Formats: sequence, C-alpha cells, structure tokens
Amino acid sequence: MDLRESAAALQPDLIALRRDLHAVPELGLRLPRTQRLLLAALDGLPLEVTRGRELDSVTAVLRGAGDGPTVLLRADMDALPVPERPQPGGPVSSIPGRMHACGHDLHMAILVGAVRLLAERRAELPGDVVFMFQPAEETDGGAQLMIDEGVLTAAGEDRPVAAAYALHVFSSRLPGGQVAVLRGTAMAAADQLRVVVRGRGGHGSAPHAALDPLPAACEAVTALQTAVTRSFSIFDPVVVTVGTFHAGEVPNVIPDEARFTAIVRTFSPAARERAMAVLPPVVHGVAAAHGLTADVEYHQGYPVTANHPRHADRVAETVRTLLGDDRLTEVEHPQAGSEDFSYVLQQVPGAYFFLGALLPGRDLATAPYNHSPEAAFDESVLADGAALLAALALNPLT
Repeated sequence: MDLRESAAALQPDLIALRRDLHAVPELGLRLPRTQRLLLAALDGLPLEVTRGRELDSVTAVLRGAGDGPTVLLRADMDALPVPERPQPGGPVSSIPGRMHACGHDLHMAILVGAVRLLAERRAELPGDVVFMFQPAEETDGGAQLMIDEGVLTAAGEDRPVAAAYALHVFSSRLPGGQVAVLRGTAMAAADQLRVVVRGRGGHGSAPHAALDPLPAACEAVTALQTAVTRSFSIFDPVVVTVGTFHAGEVPNVIPDEARFTAIVRTFSPAARERAMAVLPPVVHGVAAAHGLTADVEYHQGYPVTANHPRHADRVAETVRTLLGDDRLTEVEHPQAGSEDFSYVLQQVPGAYFFLGALLPGRDLATAPYNHSPEAAFDESVLADGAALLAALALNPLT
C-alpha cells in the first residue's frame, strides 16, 4: 500500500485514540493520563522512548536506515480550562471545566499515526526521526523546556535535529481537509503589558482633593491604540488588546490605583523590539500628565513563529504530491495567535502549517473557532495529517 492507503487503514485506530485523549483533557506541564495513553499507543514499536523530567512529555526516536538528516515531528498535548458544550455524536470530556478546545487531541493522534507509518517504512527512512509530544503549549512554554531537556539532540549529539515540522488543525477559517502554509511569519509573537496607575484615593464628591487614577488609566488605554497607528508601519502591524481593567470597589470612592493588562502581538522581531521600547513610555507619559505615576511591566511571551522558506515550500510540494493540488490553500496573512513551536524554529529550520478540520455542514464564516466551548473538529483529517507528516520525514531536505 502507498502512504495514504496505509494511513487510511489506520483511521479507525486514530479516531479511537483521539476520543480517548479527548475524554481526559489535562492542563499545563503535568499530564499523567495523557502521557499514559500515548505510551500505550507507542508500545511495541521500534522506538527509543524517554519521558520528560520537569514535564510529562514523551520523546520517541525512530532510527532510519541511512545517515541522512534527523527530522523532528511535533504534537502538543495540553487542553484548556474551557467548559465543553458537547456536539451531537462527538467525543465528550470527562473532566468538568476542561476540554481539548484547540485540537491538540487530534495533533497527538495524527503524530501517533505518523509514527506507525514510519515504523512500517524504516528501511526507506534516510535518517532518524524524533517525535516530540509536548505539554504546556497553551501556558508554560513546554517547547522550550523540552529543548532544555535535550529534545533536539534526542537522536544523539552527533545526530542533531536538522529540520522540524508541526501542524495545527482549525475548526474554522480553513475548509475541511485544506492545508495552508506560509513562507516567513506564520504566527505572531504575544507579549503582555501589565500596568498599575497610582494616584491618591478620596471621596467621590471631592475629586479635586484626590489624584484619580481612573481617567489616566482610561486615557492610557486609548493612547496605546494611538501609538500603534502612529509609531508602527501598517505593513508590519502591531495589535494591542486590553483584556483586563480593574479599579475601585464602590462608586463613591476614588481608588488609589487602577490596573490593566494588555496583550501585544507583533509579526516581526523588529516590531517586537520597537513595541517594547515605545509602549511603556506612552503609559508613563499619560500618567505624568495627570500628576500620577505608573508601574509598567513588559513580559515577553512566545516569539514570532517564522517558517523557513525552503521548508515551507517543501510542505507545499508534499501536499501537492501526496494529497493533490486542490488540497493546498493559499493564505495571505499570518495568524495573529502565538505558538511555542517558535522556540524550535529559532533553533532549527522547519515549518509550521495548518490543516482545516471544519465539520461537514458547518459554515466556514460562522463555525466556532479554536478555544470556543463549541469548537469541534472533523476526525476524517486524521489519516491525511499522519500521512503528510510521515511524508515530510521520508523525503527530507538535504
């Protein structure tokens, strides 16, 4: 059988695994039940398997027949603290308040499928393959922890990873079964701005006798939006979203302080550096204009996820060859979400790409997107996702 036929034969097992994983969504770094399910799914295959020390990761190495480049294939493992609204006929979380709303359960099943396909074809593998099952993509940067624990040299110090690939399923935005890949930036960096505007509290009837931090904090929020449009190129955008704002407890008391936090998304390292330099002084300046002070903390999150052009082209070429020209979708713009596979791509060349898993019958424009309590994914993409990852390892760039 060819690769797609072999993958299709695995489809029932991959669906069953995905549903088992969906039932036990776990958060963060410690995912013991998820790890046990993955280890059971990999048991009996010709792999060198190790577990993480600081996180419940699984790293598996498959030795190829030649001394070609080592390829890394990655799947993230963690779920989200989102209460699930189950879809008719779909898998159901067994843990209240948690669900695989981002499709990581599909990612794991897809990567297990790729492991099995490649294990059957060891004699055709030009080099070794490292399979990276990673916790804490949604929270704690598990990719960097796995790098620190040696995932990029899991095949040996003399066999470091030379190329890395990962995919992400979408419950919306992409038609079902379509694949999209971008050259260069694929996803944004996401940093956090934490602000405390400090004043002097007082009675609501006498604001002149106090130093009210609320108007200054409100003005700082709007000033940040103005700074985005006046200090940055529209061709290298910056997005500032204020997600929390807290001040006071009762309406007739002026509080001592007002707090807000914002996410700052950038699409290039240069814009990210400029945001760190430009945005905090804006807040300080607004506070000073009101006779107040501000504490501003700028916390770096995940960096820009940047695909290497040759590897993005290889993904596109593989999609056309394996799945057909009609399965490749052109997309103009990066996704504004962030992704910690960016840490891997900072170390080795590779590509991060997208696979549409829109349920049949759902409208592309209105279907609930990833992270929604109603997010749901078409399991029919599992086999093709596994075949696609396996094909990238079987035909690596040299």
